Amino acid sequence: MQMDNQLPRKKVPGFCSFRYGLSFLVHCCNVITTAQRACLNLTMVVMVNSTDPHGLPNTSTKKLLDNIKNPVYNWSPDIQGIILSSTFYGFVIIQVPVGYFSGIYSTKKMIGFALCLSSVLSLLIPPAAGIGVAWVIVCRAVQGAAQGIVGTAQFEIYVKWAPPLERGRLTSMSTSGFLLGPFIVLLVTGVICESLGWPMVFYIFGACGCALCLLWFIVFYDDPKDHPCISISEKEYITSSLVQQVSSSRQSLPIKAMLKSLPVWAISIGSFTFFWSHIIMTLYTPLFINSTLRVNIKENGFLSSLPYLFAWICGNLVGQLSDFFLTRNILSVIAVRKLFTAAGFLLPAIFGVCLPYLSSSFYGIVIFLILVSATGSFCLGGVLINGLDIAPRYFGFIKACSTLSGMLGGLIASTLTGLILRQDPESAWFKTFILMAAINVTGLIFYLIVAKAEIQDWAKERQHTRL
Repeated sequence: MQMDNQLPRKKVPGFCSFRYGLSFLVHCCNVITTAQRACLNLTMVVMVNSTDPHGLPNTSTKKLLDNIKNPVYNWSPDIQGIILSSTFYGFVIIQVPVGYFSGIYSTKKMIGFALCLSSVLSLLIPPAAGIGVAWVIVCRAVQGAAQGIVGTAQFEIYVKWAPPLERGRLTSMSTSGFLLGPFIVLLVTGVICESLGWPMVFYIFGACGCALCLLWFIVFYDDPKDHPCISISEKEYITSSLVQQVSSSRQSLPIKAMLKSLPVWAISIGSFTFFWSHIIMTLYTPLFINSTLRVNIKENGFLSSLPYLFAWICGNLVGQLSDFFLTRNILSVIAVRKLFTAAGFLLPAIFGVCLPYLSSSFYGIVIFLILVSATGSFCLGGVLINGLDIAPRYFGFIKACSTLSGMLGGLIASTLTGLILRQDPESAWFKTFILMAAINVTGLIFYLIVAKAEIQDWAKERQHTRL
């Protein structure tokens, strides 16, 4: 019997298989949606009139031509803050509803229509800005909700498409798109603004999203059993590996059992911890570079993009390495999850604490900034996919709740860091990174104590029918 079970696996292609192609497609969706969300952070610099409106007389014609290509608006800092944060509120509000409905309705339709909506709204932002700031805020808020649907509903895909021994590779490949998107934005947005004007940034990313949406509806199917293009051997391999974990339908959520479950709390607190560090590095890396290295805006953009590139590379390697440990029976599932979570929390804490002491070393700061972000992506093989181990049938909902917890951590981290920088400029960065390290260590200790990797009783078929 063991030989019969092993034969199909040898015939099934690995990296070039259909399931990896779908994971790469989700990766591209994440790149596009992240780029659509992040590009406004940079275009805002040229969209807002931050200089004296009465320019020099001999440059009036040049400024007039430039304003046609790069329209400028008199938005106050408060209005700019509302515009930039509006996507966050849309993203947060939609999390729990999406987590619930992604286990009931078609994931293909949810992601496809949400990606289409986000892309169309990206195309509408330039004309909306010309009409009025309120329309920009509405577009961004709805766009944030659409991107929240794409970001959360996609995890339901792996309940039916990811064999247990390949979850690390498939999920890290797709979620690493969230890291590549900001890198691309930081790299090309400035060039597009200078050569074509800032509206083209939204048109390009919006058009790419619309094209990707068409490809999504053609290529993706909710269940490998229904896909007309997948090989029979791969289809049998996927379905046979998940036969004990995937139910044909999901009934009511065992909310009380989830609230009492320590492994679920471990995942939620782990997400809170991860996003605390991630948001700080995302929002404040350019400011840290500017305050310590004193480089110009182009150099700052390039240096700020490097951590994302290496985090993307590291994230993909983590998936390969975690599954290698599992397929070779080197480590158990829970050992792998705890190992990579420990690396993803401890290493950024250590490198972050070292950063304030490297203010005199240009290369030292750049290298350690890269190390903080790159090692943080180890969590892609740990706490961030742990929900798929303990409750595959409810993974979408658990992921939504843990993401909500993570966004709360990110909101607190960004607000607190801003207060620290404002009140104590002298030792602000040291306090920021020490606090980040303390949060990481605390979250890691809790995760190591209570985290599990086996399917919980409340997530099994025999008990699910009673709730």
